[in-house]
Amino acid sequence: MSVGKAVATLLIGAAVGAAAGYVLGTDKEQREDQLNELKDKVDNLTAKLKSKLNKKISDVEEEIYNA
Repeated sequence: MSVGKAVATLLIGAAVGAAAGYVLGTDKEQREDQLNELKDKVDNLTAKLKSKLNKKISDVEEEIYNA
């Protein structure tokens, strides 16, 4: 096994171990709270993007009809 593969394997193992430790180390309520906060942020961002996109669409339509 080359040194590069050994290092890559070690790093992957460390990442998997850290993720497993986080999941097992935090309580379920804390993970659910964090997930709900993330979902709320994504929902807010999605709403803002839809609003901006609809505004751009109406601006383009107006330019086309007034051209």
